[in-house]
Amino acid sequence: MNDGSVVLVEIQSGHLTRVTEDGTITRIAEVGGGPNGAAVGPDGKVYICNNGGFDWAEVEGMTIPGAQPADYKGGSIQRVDLGTGAVETLYTECDGFGLRGPNDIVFDDQGGFYFTDLGKSRARDVDKGGIYYAKADGSSIVNVVYGTDHANGIGLSPDGGTVYIAESLTGRVWSWELEAPGKVKPTNTPYAPGTLFFDFPGWQLLDSLAVDSEGNVCVATLVVGAISVISPKGKLLDQIKVPKYDVFVTNICFGGPDLKTAYITASGYGDLYATEWHCPGLKLNYNA
Repeated sequence: MNDGSVVLVEIQSGHLTRVTEDGTITRIAEVGGGPNGAAVGPDGKVYICNNGGFDWAEVEGMTIPGAQPADYKGGSIQRVDLGTGAVETLYTECDGFGLRGPNDIVFDDQGGFYFTDLGKSRARDVDKGGIYYAKADGSSIVNVVYGTDHANGIGLSPDGGTVYIAESLTGRVWSWELEAPGKVKPTNTPYAPGTLFFDFPGWQLLDSLAVDSEGNVCVATLVVGAISVISPKGKLLDQIKVPKYDVFVTNICFGGPDLKTAYITASGYGDLYATEWHCPGLKLNYNA
């Protein structure tokens, strides 16, 4: 935010929260369920991907998300007025199918937004995920891609012509070229949902992502406890670990006067970090 504060979601408590530069925490709104990703829209309000909640466990002092909870009612896209804390629900379904676990969100320069739906896990089955595109006024939502495996982070290239997503459990980042808002070009990777941008080796799981001004895809990497930096050509440049090892390094965004401050969430212990980035982050289409 322009005042130097960071607005973030607290999944377990169901809140949209502001953290000021001195570490003061103020809860803006209680949205319920499981607020998972947030972005400022063209109207200055915050749009939230609400996954509907998780079962939770504590392991070695870390808070761990789990399966679909007993009180789950579905996923949604919500909108919050930062001034009043008023919460609206914009979308709960697409083409008659309920949203399962909306996860991460990014706005394009047309005033619409792309978001991922990770799906939900239960004892003996899991949902497939996908990418959706919706208008900020609540008038239209379309399914852009379906059949991804735990689609998590999402971002756009600096020119707005490519959309990236991170698949959590496969450790893969996929990309699609866009031919129009909410419409991807056909890909030529056989039997794959998109173009394989990067495939992490070994046991590395992925969470949310952001893009910097050089076009690098900066993806939160679980288990390793780092932000992985992938060049626009699909080469791993660096893995930046947080000071206190946390299995659940979950997201990154850029702020500060020159956008060279990276803010990183580590959800296992509930920590928010700030660090200087090597270049400015990508200026988002709408921010406040």
